[in-house]
Amino acid sequence: MTYDSDRIEALLDEGVRDKVYPGAVWAVGDATGILAQGTTGVLDPDEPDVPMRTDTVFDAASLTKILAVWSSIGALWEGGALDLDQPLGGFWPEVAGHPLGTVTTQQLLTHTAGVPLRAQLKNLYGTNPEEIRRGVLHEQLHRSPGKAVEYTDRAALILGYLAEHLSGQLLDQLATARTWHPLGMNSTRFGPLPAEIITRCAPTELDQDTDTHLKGVAHDFSARLLDGVCGIAGVFTVLDDLVAFLRYMLAPATSHLRAGFGSRWIIRSLAIQTGGLQPARGLFWHPAPGSAAEQDVWVHYGFTGTGMWVSPASGRWAVLLTNKLYYTRDRGPLTDIRNSFRELAFR
Repeated sequence: MTYDSDRIEALLDEGVRDKVYPGAVWAVGDATGILAQGTTGVLDPDEPDVPMRTDTVFDAASLTKILAVWSSIGALWEGGALDLDQPLGGFWPEVAGHPLGTVTTQQLLTHTAGVPLRAQLKNLYGTNPEEIRRGVLHEQLHRSPGKAVEYTDRAALILGYLAEHLSGQLLDQLATARTWHPLGMNSTRFGPLPAEIITRCAPTELDQDTDTHLKGVAHDFSARLLDGVCGIAGVFTVLDDLVAFLRYMLAPATSHLRAGFGSRWIIRSLAIQTGGLQPARGLFWHPAPGSAAEQDVWVHYGFTGTGMWVSPASGRWAVLLTNKLYYTRDRGPLTDIRNSFRELAFR
């Protein structure tokens, strides 16, 4: 398998010229490692002499849902601590007797739980983390569970709380112990970042309070409200760590590394779990739009401009990291680039 690196580079260079993002880092590969990679643009338009680099630290945004929540829930499930189909109220006293108690972990992972569609934590519950937790876990459902697929950040927040309840650890501690350190993902962590790392962190959107771009602090307001650690967002990572994660996903049984989750979790997650409901979902992963059936490409995106794809059928993966929020919150231009990038990576 060869990759047309020139076409990928031309595509991503165009995104810089069109100010979709200041810069980008990318790689494609398989279970053996990176087969092609590159960078384009600059880290920060305010410092045009500093190029984007392969070790640039990115605000992973919703990739947090995969790197911290999905992996941790998988480790707990494979370890026998969790039945995905048991209503939460049957084993989680905090939600017993509340609407969320009728929901299953499987429904949260497939976005069919019927929980409210927006987090809106501060407006609903104030700024105290314990009050936020109580409000989220005791909130009324938006609709009956299992009736519709509706993406909501709240599902990941609840699953993060569930993982903490079952493990007796905070989410950052659990993800570090069961996934990141075993896979050698030593640069992946929840923010805020220490000063020595911030210098190579890609800035994101403009903070209206300080009139500076956020750098080393999560762009997601819910994550900032919860001191940087929550299931919705807050993780920072680098290309090499995502490569290690995706390589393991393609060959967990033969890898010398051992994360808490393994083949059974990956197989269950990268298969349609929503029956006839649309849009189709696996467990937190979803089929890449427009990908050929024989490629079986699964994807997860982050709002800052991050994205990763994996295809067990073809034995390939791809990563694209950008800081598009420096320029815009509009998803359209980056969506077009992501789709073209995926076509080139899995052709």
